[in-house]
Amino acid sequence: MKKNLFTRGATGAIVASVIATTAAVEAHATDLTLCWAAWDPANSLIELSKDFELQSGHTMSFEFVPWTSFADRMLNELNSSGQLCDLMIGDSQWIGGGAENGHYVKLNDFFDANGITMDDFLPATVTGYSEWPKNTPNYYALPAFADVVGWTYRKDWFERPELQTEFMDTYGRKLDVPASLEELKDIAEFFQGRDIDGTTVYGAAIYTERGSEGVTMGVTNALYNYGFQYENPDKPYDLEGFVNSEGAVAGLELYKELYDIGTPPGSSNWYMSENIDAYRSGQVALQMNFAFIWPGVEADETVGGGNTGYFPNPAGPAGQFAQLGGQGISVVSYSDKQDAALEYIKWFAQPEVQQQWWNLGGAPALRAVVEADDFAASQPYAQAFLDSMAIVKDFWAEPAYADLLIATQERMHNYVIAGEGTAKEALDGLVRDWTEVFEDEGKL
Repeated sequence: MKKNLFTRGATGAIVASVIATTAAVEAHATDLTLCWAAWDPANSLIELSKDFELQSGHTMSFEFVPWTSFADRMLNELNSSGQLCDLMIGDSQWIGGGAENGHYVKLNDFFDANGITMDDFLPATVTGYSEWPKNTPNYYALPAFADVVGWTYRKDWFERPELQTEFMDTYGRKLDVPASLEELKDIAEFFQGRDIDGTTVYGAAIYTERGSEGVTMGVTNALYNYGFQYENPDKPYDLEGFVNSEGAVAGLELYKELYDIGTPPGSSNWYMSENIDAYRSGQVALQMNFAFIWPGVEADETVGGGNTGYFPNPAGPAGQFAQLGGQGISVVSYSDKQDAALEYIKWFAQPEVQQQWWNLGGAPALRAVVEADDFAASQPYAQAFLDSMAIVKDFWAEPAYADLLIATQERMHNYVIAGEGTAKEALDGLVRDWTEVFEDEGKL
Protein backbone atom coordinates (compact mmCIF):
# COMPACT_ATOMS: atom_id res chain seq x y z
CA MET A 1 0.00 0.00 0.00
CA LYS A 2 1.27 3.43 -0.84
CA LYS A 3 2.06 5.81 1.97
CA ASN A 4 0.34 9.20 1.98
CA LEU A 5 2.02 12.39 3.15
CA PHE A 6 -1.08 12.97 5.28
CA THR A 7 -1.32 10.29 7.98
CA ARG A 8 -4.27 9.74 10.23
CA GLY A 9 -3.79 10.64 13.88
CA ALA A 10 -5.32 8.93 16.87
CA THR A 11 -9.08 9.29 16.95
CA GLY A 12 -10.17 12.09 19.23
CA ALA A 13 -6.66 13.34 19.94
CA ILE A 14 -6.81 16.01 17.27
CA VAL A 15 -10.34 17.37 17.66
CA ALA A 16 -10.19 21.09 18.40
CA SER A 17 -12.78 23.25 20.11
CA VAL A 18 -13.80 26.28 18.07
CA ILE A 19 -15.00 29.33 19.96
CA ALA A 20 -18.42 30.53 18.89
CA THR A 21 -18.04 34.17 19.90
CA THR A 22 -15.53 36.85 19.08
CA ALA A 23 -12.30 36.19 20.94
CA ALA A 24 -11.34 39.00 23.28
CA VAL A 25 -7.80 40.33 23.25
CA GLU A 26 -5.88 38.36 25.83
CA ALA A 27 -4.56 40.06 28.94
CA HIS A 28 -1.01 39.30 27.86
CA ALA A 29 0.49 39.40 24.41
CA THR A 30 0.48 36.14 22.52
CA ASP A 31 3.23 35.32 20.05
CA LEU A 32 1.55 33.67 17.07
CA THR A 33 3.49 31.80 14.42
CA LEU A 34 2.17 31.77 10.88
CA CYS A 35 3.61 29.18 8.49
CA TRP A 36 3.72 29.67 4.73
CA ALA A 37 6.00 29.39 1.72
CA ALA A 38 8.99 31.70 1.30
CA TRP A 39 8.10 33.96 -1.64
CA ASP A 40 7.35 37.61 -2.36
CA PRO A 41 3.74 37.55 -1.08
CA ALA A 42 4.99 36.33 2.29
CA ASN A 43 7.06 39.48 2.66
CA SER A 44 3.95 41.52 1.91
CA LEU A 45 2.07 39.61 4.60
CA ILE A 46 4.68 40.56 7.19
CA GLU A 47 4.09 44.21 6.40
CA LEU A 48 0.31 43.77 6.41
CA SER A 49 0.36 41.98 9.78
CA LYS A 50 1.93 44.91 11.58
CA ASP A 51 -1.55 46.41 11.75
CA PHE A 52 -2.85 43.27 13.48
CA GLU A 53 -0.09 43.51 16.05
CA LEU A 54 -1.02 47.11 16.82
CA GLN A 55 -4.72 46.36 17.10
CA SER A 56 -4.54 43.10 19.02
CA GLY A 57 -1.49 43.44 21.26
CA HIS A 58 -0.25 40.10 19.96
CA THR A 59 3.02 39.64 18.12
CA MET A 60 3.51 37.74 14.89
CA SER A 61 6.33 35.38 14.04
CA PHE A 62 6.66 33.75 10.65
CA GLU A 63 8.03 30.44 9.47
CA PHE A 64 8.54 30.63 5.72
CA VAL A 65 9.92 27.63 3.82
CA PRO A 66 11.05 27.59 0.15
CA TRP A 67 8.50 26.07 -2.21
CA THR A 68 10.85 23.22 -3.08
CA SER A 69 10.63 21.90 0.49
CA PHE A 70 7.43 23.57 1.69
CA ALA A 71 5.15 20.53 1.38
CA ASP A 72 7.57 18.07 2.97
CA ARG A 73 8.39 20.41 5.84
CA MET A 74 4.88 21.53 6.68
CA LEU A 75 3.04 18.27 6.07
CA ASN A 76 5.54 16.55 8.34
CA GLU A 77 4.82 19.21 10.93
CA LEU A 78 1.08 18.54 10.73
CA ASN A 79 1.42 14.77 10.64
CA SER A 80 3.52 14.83 13.81
CA SER A 81 0.96 17.03 15.61
CA GLY A 82 3.63 19.68 15.92
CA GLN A 83 2.99 22.99 17.63
CA LEU A 84 5.29 25.17 15.56
CA CYS A 85 2.42 26.68 13.54
CA ASP A 86 -0.62 28.38 15.01
CA LEU A 87 -1.78 29.51 11.58
CA MET A 88 -1.07 27.67 8.34
CA ILE A 89 -1.42 29.00 4.82
CA GLY A 90 -1.45 25.58 3.25
CA ASP A 91 -1.73 24.69 -0.41
CA SER A 92 -5.17 24.15 -1.88
CA GLN A 93 -4.52 20.43 -2.34
CA TRP A 94 -4.02 19.99 1.41
CA ILE A 95 -7.57 20.85 2.40
CA GLY A 96 -8.88 17.28 2.18
CA GLY A 97 -6.15 15.82 4.36
CA GLY A 98 -6.23 18.82 6.67
CA ALA A 99 -9.93 18.24 7.31
CA GLU A 100 -10.13 14.45 7.38
CA ASN A 101 -7.03 13.99 9.50
CA GLY A 102 -7.96 16.70 11.97
CA HIS A 103 -5.03 19.01 11.26
CA TYR A 104 -7.22 22.07 10.69
CA VAL A 105 -9.91 23.54 12.94
CA LYS A 106 -13.35 23.57 11.37
CA LEU A 107 -14.36 27.22 11.16
CA ASN A 108 -18.12 27.16 10.54
CA ASP A 109 -19.17 28.14 14.07
CA PHE A 110 -16.54 30.84 14.26
CA PHE A 111 -17.59 32.27 10.90
CA ASP A 112 -21.26 32.29 11.93
CA ALA A 113 -20.53 33.98 15.27
CA ASN A 114 -18.44 36.69 13.66
CA GLY A 115 -20.47 37.49 10.58
CA ILE A 116 -17.99 35.99 8.13
CA THR A 117 -19.77 34.49 5.15
CA MET A 118 -18.20 32.58 2.31
CA ASP A 119 -20.64 34.29 -0.03
CA ASP A 120 -18.38 37.34 0.27
CA PHE A 121 -15.46 35.53 -1.40
CA LEU A 122 -14.88 34.45 -4.98
CA PRO A 123 -16.71 31.12 -5.36
CA ALA A 124 -13.73 29.35 -6.94
CA THR A 125 -11.51 30.23 -3.98
CA VAL A 126 -14.08 28.99 -1.48
CA THR A 127 -14.31 25.66 -3.28
CA GLY A 128 -10.57 25.48 -3.87
CA TYR A 129 -9.18 26.65 -0.55
CA SER A 130 -11.86 26.23 2.12
CA GLU A 131 -14.34 23.40 1.52
CA TRP A 132 -14.15 19.74 2.37
CA PRO A 133 -15.82 17.75 1.04
CA LYS A 134 -15.90 19.89 -2.07
CA ASN A 135 -19.18 21.67 -2.80
CA THR A 136 -20.38 21.29 0.78
CA PRO A 137 -20.64 24.10 3.38
CA ASN A 138 -17.85 22.75 5.58
CA TYR A 139 -15.02 25.24 5.92
CA TYR A 140 -11.50 24.63 7.19
CA ALA A 141 -9.81 27.75 5.87
CA LEU A 142 -10.45 31.35 4.89
CA PRO A 143 -9.39 32.18 1.32
CA ALA A 144 -6.05 33.92 1.77
CA PHE A 145 -4.18 34.22 -1.51
CA ALA A 146 -5.99 33.91 -4.83
CA ASP A 147 -3.70 32.62 -7.55
CA VAL A 148 -3.94 31.06 -10.99
CA VAL A 149 -1.71 30.15 -13.90
CA GLY A 150 -1.66 32.88 -16.54
CA TRP A 151 0.68 34.35 -19.11
CA THR A 152 2.96 37.34 -19.59
CA TYR A 153 4.23 38.43 -22.99
CA ARG A 154 6.74 40.91 -24.34
CA LYS A 155 4.31 43.56 -25.49
CA ASP A 156 7.18 45.71 -26.71
CA TRP A 157 8.35 42.91 -29.02
CA PHE A 158 4.84 42.15 -30.26
CA GLU A 159 4.37 45.79 -31.25
CA ARG A 160 7.45 45.98 -33.53
CA PRO A 161 6.23 46.76 -37.07
CA GLU A 162 8.66 44.40 -38.79
CA LEU A 163 7.55 41.48 -36.58
CA GLN A 164 3.91 42.40 -37.09
CA THR A 165 4.41 42.28 -40.85
CA GLU A 166 6.30 38.99 -40.84
CA PHE A 167 3.80 37.34 -38.53
CA MET A 168 0.88 38.47 -40.68
CA ASP A 169 2.61 37.13 -43.79
CA THR A 170 3.28 33.80 -42.10
CA TYR A 171 0.09 33.15 -40.13
CA GLY A 172 -2.46 35.45 -41.72
CA ARG A 173 -3.39 37.23 -38.51
CA LYS A 174 -2.10 40.01 -36.30
CA LEU A 175 0.64 39.27 -33.78
CA ASP A 176 -1.41 39.77 -30.62
CA VAL A 177 -2.70 38.09 -27.49
CA PRO A 178 -3.59 34.53 -28.55
CA ALA A 179 -7.25 33.56 -28.56
CA SER A 180 -6.44 29.83 -28.36
CA LEU A 181 -3.69 27.51 -27.29
CA GLU A 182 -3.04 26.72 -30.94
CA GLU A 183 -2.41 30.42 -31.58
CA LEU A 184 -0.12 30.56 -28.55
CA LYS A 185 1.86 27.66 -29.95
CA ASP A 186 2.22 29.53 -33.25
CA ILE A 187 3.57 32.59 -31.44
CA ALA A 188 6.07 30.50 -29.50
CA GLU A 189 7.26 28.90 -32.73
CA PHE A 190 7.51 32.31 -34.41
CA PHE A 191 9.88 33.65 -31.75
CA GLN A 192 11.87 30.44 -31.33
CA GLY A 193 15.53 31.14 -32.15
CA ARG A 194 14.77 34.66 -33.38
CA ASP A 195 17.26 37.50 -33.13
CA ILE A 196 16.01 40.40 -31.02
CA ASP A 197 18.46 43.29 -30.71
CA GLY A 198 21.43 41.01 -31.30
CA THR A 199 20.30 38.33 -28.85
CA THR A 200 18.85 34.92 -29.68
CA VAL A 201 15.49 34.53 -27.97
CA TYR A 202 12.98 31.72 -27.66
CA GLY A 203 9.24 31.25 -27.66
CA ALA A 204 7.88 30.34 -24.23
CA ALA A 205 8.93 29.39 -20.74
CA ILE A 206 6.49 26.70 -19.57
CA TYR A 207 6.32 24.40 -16.56
CA THR A 208 8.37 21.22 -16.97
CA GLU A 209 9.71 20.51 -13.46
CA ARG A 210 9.48 16.93 -12.23
CA GLY A 211 10.49 16.94 -8.56
CA SER A 212 7.46 18.57 -6.96
CA GLU A 213 4.40 19.62 -8.98
CA GLY A 214 5.66 21.74 -11.85
CA VAL A 215 4.87 19.75 -14.98
CA THR A 216 1.44 18.88 -13.58
CA MET A 217 0.62 22.53 -12.90
CA GLY A 218 1.61 23.25 -16.50
CA VAL A 219 0.10 20.44 -18.50
CA THR A 220 -3.31 20.76 -16.88
CA ASN A 221 -3.72 24.13 -18.60
CA ALA A 222 -3.82 22.27 -21.90
CA LEU A 223 -5.63 19.16 -20.66
CA TYR A 224 -8.59 21.04 -19.22
CA ASN A 225 -9.15 23.04 -22.40
CA TYR A 226 -9.18 19.94 -24.58
CA GLY A 227 -11.71 17.97 -22.55
CA PHE A 228 -9.82 16.22 -19.74
CA GLN A 229 -11.89 15.51 -16.63
CA TYR A 230 -10.66 14.08 -13.35
CA GLU A 231 -13.57 11.69 -13.06
CA ASN A 232 -17.03 10.87 -14.29
CA PRO A 233 -19.25 13.75 -13.08
CA ASP A 234 -21.98 11.23 -12.28
CA LYS A 235 -19.80 8.60 -10.60
CA PRO A 236 -16.94 9.59 -8.28
CA TYR A 237 -13.56 7.94 -8.93
CA ASP A 238 -14.72 6.54 -12.27
CA LEU A 239 -11.74 7.56 -14.39
CA GLU A 240 -11.76 5.56 -17.61
CA GLY A 241 -12.77 7.65 -20.61
CA PHE A 242 -12.49 10.92 -18.71
CA VAL A 243 -8.84 11.16 -17.68
CA ASN A 244 -7.81 9.52 -20.97
CA SER A 245 -10.47 10.86 -23.32
CA GLU A 246 -9.65 11.68 -26.94
CA GLY A 247 -9.68 15.36 -26.05
CA ALA A 248 -7.32 14.84 -23.14
CA VAL A 249 -4.91 13.01 -25.44
CA ALA A 250 -5.01 15.93 -27.91
CA GLY A 251 -4.36 18.42 -25.12
CA LEU A 252 -1.36 16.49 -23.86
CA GLU A 253 -0.01 16.24 -27.40
CA LEU A 254 -0.33 20.00 -27.79
CA TYR A 255 1.63 20.66 -24.59
CA LYS A 256 4.41 18.36 -25.77
CA GLU A 257 4.47 20.05 -29.17
CA LEU A 258 4.75 23.44 -27.47
CA TYR A 259 7.68 22.11 -25.45
CA ASP A 260 9.36 20.61 -28.51
CA ILE A 261 9.09 23.61 -30.85
CA GLY A 262 8.90 26.67 -28.66
CA THR A 263 10.92 26.47 -25.42
CA PRO A 264 14.52 27.42 -24.58
CA PRO A 265 17.27 24.80 -24.67
CA GLY A 266 17.90 23.33 -21.23
CA SER A 267 14.39 24.04 -19.94
CA SER A 268 13.53 20.43 -19.14
CA ASN A 269 13.14 21.00 -15.40
CA TRP A 270 11.72 24.50 -15.05
CA TYR A 271 9.12 25.83 -12.66
CA MET A 272 8.23 29.22 -11.22
CA SER A 273 11.65 30.70 -10.50
CA GLU A 274 13.31 29.47 -13.71
CA ASN A 275 10.48 30.90 -15.79
CA ILE A 276 10.72 34.24 -14.00
CA ASP A 277 14.46 34.39 -14.60
CA ALA A 278 14.10 33.51 -18.28
CA TYR A 279 11.47 36.16 -18.84
CA ARG A 280 13.13 38.97 -16.91
CA SER A 281 16.46 38.32 -18.61
CA GLY A 282 14.89 38.65 -22.06
CA GLN A 283 15.20 35.02 -23.14
CA VAL A 284 11.55 34.38 -24.03
CA ALA A 285 8.58 36.14 -25.59
CA LEU A 286 5.98 34.31 -23.48
CA GLN A 287 5.96 33.09 -19.92
CA MET A 288 3.59 30.68 -18.19
CA ASN A 289 3.46 31.35 -14.48
CA PHE A 290 1.22 31.88 -11.51
CA ALA A 291 -0.19 35.38 -11.25
CA PHE A 292 1.68 36.06 -8.02
CA ILE A 293 4.68 37.09 -10.14
CA TRP A 294 2.84 39.86 -11.96
CA PRO A 295 3.52 42.68 -9.47
CA GLY A 296 7.24 41.90 -9.62
CA VAL A 297 7.22 41.76 -13.40
CA GLU A 298 5.46 45.10 -13.65
CA ALA A 299 7.98 46.67 -11.28
CA ASP A 300 11.00 45.27 -13.16
CA GLU A 301 13.01 48.05 -14.79
CA THR A 302 13.55 46.03 -17.98
CA VAL A 303 10.34 44.13 -18.68
CA GLY A 304 7.91 46.22 -16.62
CA GLY A 305 6.50 49.67 -17.08
CA GLY A 306 4.47 48.89 -20.17
CA ASN A 307 6.83 46.42 -21.82
CA THR A 308 4.80 43.44 -20.58
CA GLY A 309 1.23 42.42 -21.22
CA TYR A 310 -0.86 39.90 -19.25
CA PHE A 311 -3.54 37.47 -20.39
CA PRO A 312 -5.44 34.44 -19.07
CA ASN A 313 -4.73 30.93 -20.26
CA PRO A 314 -6.17 30.72 -23.80
CA ALA A 315 -9.07 28.51 -24.77
CA GLY A 316 -9.07 25.11 -26.41
CA PRO A 317 -11.75 23.13 -28.23
CA ALA A 318 -13.48 22.16 -24.96
CA GLY A 319 -13.48 25.61 -23.36
CA GLN A 320 -11.27 28.01 -21.47
CA PHE A 321 -9.86 27.00 -18.11
CA ALA A 322 -6.74 27.61 -16.05
CA GLN A 323 -4.98 25.79 -13.24
CA LEU A 324 -5.87 27.17 -9.83
CA GLY A 325 -3.07 28.10 -7.48
CA GLY A 326 -3.28 29.89 -4.18
CA GLN A 327 -4.03 28.98 -0.62
CA GLY A 328 -6.36 29.37 2.32
CA ILE A 329 -5.40 30.26 5.88
CA SER A 330 -6.26 27.73 8.58
CA VAL A 331 -6.01 27.47 12.35
CA VAL A 332 -3.84 24.48 13.27
CA SER A 333 -5.69 22.16 15.63
CA TYR A 334 -2.54 21.37 17.65
CA SER A 335 -1.96 25.01 18.56
CA ASP A 336 -2.58 26.05 22.17
CA LYS A 337 -3.18 29.63 20.96
CA GLN A 338 -6.31 29.05 18.94
CA ASP A 339 -8.21 32.00 20.36
CA ALA A 340 -5.54 34.44 19.26
CA ALA A 341 -5.19 32.66 15.90
CA LEU A 342 -8.91 33.08 15.32
CA GLU A 343 -8.54 36.78 16.08
CA TYR A 344 -6.09 36.94 13.20
CA ILE A 345 -8.57 35.20 10.88
CA LYS A 346 -11.29 37.71 11.82
CA TRP A 347 -8.93 40.64 11.31
CA PHE A 348 -7.69 39.33 7.96
CA ALA A 349 -11.25 38.94 6.63
CA GLN A 350 -12.05 42.65 7.01
CA PRO A 351 -12.57 44.52 3.72
CA GLU A 352 -10.11 47.28 4.59
CA VAL A 353 -7.43 44.69 5.39
CA GLN A 354 -8.15 42.81 2.18
CA GLN A 355 -7.83 46.06 0.21
CA GLN A 356 -4.49 46.78 1.83
CA TRP A 357 -3.43 43.21 1.03
CA TRP A 358 -3.95 44.01 -2.67
CA ASN A 359 -2.14 47.33 -2.33
CA LEU A 360 0.90 45.58 -0.86
CA GLY A 361 1.10 42.96 -3.62
CA GLY A 362 -1.13 40.27 -2.14
CA ALA A 363 -4.02 38.63 -3.95
CA PRO A 364 -7.32 38.95 -2.07
CA ALA A 365 -10.35 36.81 -2.80
CA LEU A 366 -12.87 39.13 -1.14
CA ARG A 367 -15.49 40.16 -3.68
CA ALA A 368 -15.87 43.63 -2.18
CA VAL A 369 -12.28 44.28 -3.24
CA VAL A 370 -11.89 42.45 -6.53
CA GLU A 371 -15.36 43.29 -7.86
CA ALA A 372 -15.11 46.99 -7.02
CA ASP A 373 -15.58 49.33 -9.96
CA ASP A 374 -12.02 50.62 -9.82
CA PHE A 375 -10.28 47.27 -9.34
CA ALA A 376 -9.70 46.37 -13.00
CA ALA A 377 -7.88 49.67 -13.57
CA SER A 378 -5.87 49.50 -10.36
CA GLN A 379 -2.95 47.61 -11.95
CA PRO A 380 -2.03 46.69 -15.54
CA TYR A 381 -2.55 43.02 -14.67
CA ALA A 382 -5.75 43.38 -12.61
CA GLN A 383 -8.16 42.59 -15.47
CA ALA A 384 -6.16 39.52 -16.47
CA PHE A 385 -6.26 38.40 -12.82
CA LEU A 386 -10.05 38.73 -12.73
CA ASP A 387 -10.49 36.96 -16.05
CA SER A 388 -8.18 34.16 -14.95
CA MET A 389 -9.84 33.60 -11.57
CA ALA A 390 -13.16 33.18 -13.39
CA ILE A 391 -11.96 30.09 -15.30
CA VAL A 392 -10.07 28.06 -12.70
CA LYS A 393 -9.96 24.33 -12.10
CA ASP A 394 -7.86 22.54 -9.52
CA PHE A 395 -5.97 19.30 -9.07
CA TRP A 396 -7.24 16.61 -6.68
CA ALA A 397 -7.62 17.76 -3.07
CA GLU A 398 -8.12 14.21 -1.78
CA PRO A 399 -6.22 13.22 1.38
CA ALA A 400 -4.14 11.01 -0.92
CA TYR A 401 -3.37 13.93 -3.24
CA ALA A 402 0.39 13.43 -2.83
CA ASP A 403 0.26 9.92 -4.26
CA LEU A 404 -1.96 11.15 -7.09
CA LEU A 405 0.50 13.96 -7.78
CA ILE A 406 3.58 11.74 -7.76
CA ALA A 407 2.03 9.51 -10.41
CA THR A 408 1.02 12.50 -12.52
CA GLN A 409 4.45 14.06 -12.35
CA GLU A 410 6.11 10.87 -13.51
CA ARG A 411 3.69 10.12 -16.35
CA MET A 412 3.61 13.68 -17.67
CA HIS A 413 7.35 14.31 -17.47
CA ASN A 414 8.22 10.99 -19.07
CA TYR A 415 6.00 11.76 -22.06
CA VAL A 416 6.32 15.54 -22.50
CA ILE A 417 9.98 15.96 -21.67
CA ALA A 418 11.58 12.55 -22.11
CA GLY A 419 9.47 11.63 -25.14
CA GLU A 420 8.57 8.18 -23.83
CA GLY A 421 5.59 6.51 -25.48
CA THR A 422 2.45 8.28 -26.64
CA ALA A 423 0.05 10.68 -24.99
CA LYS A 424 -2.60 7.96 -24.92
CA GLU A 425 -0.22 5.56 -23.19
CA ALA A 426 0.69 8.21 -20.61
CA LEU A 427 -2.93 8.92 -19.75
CA ASP A 428 -3.90 5.24 -19.76
CA GLY A 429 -1.07 4.67 -17.31
CA LEU A 430 -2.31 7.53 -15.17
CA VAL A 431 -5.76 5.94 -15.01
CA ARG A 432 -4.14 2.76 -13.68
CA ASP A 433 -2.02 4.68 -11.16
CA TRP A 434 -4.89 6.74 -9.82
CA THR A 435 -7.20 3.72 -9.67
CA GLU A 436 -4.63 1.94 -7.50
CA VAL A 437 -4.45 4.92 -5.14
CA PHE A 438 -8.22 5.07 -4.76
CA GLU A 439 -8.38 1.30 -4.22
CA ASP A 440 -5.80 1.65 -1.45
CA GLU A 441 -7.92 4.43 0.03
CA GLY A 442 -11.00 2.20 0.03
CA LYS A 443 -12.88 4.42 -2.40
CA LEU A 444 -13.22 1.80 -5.12
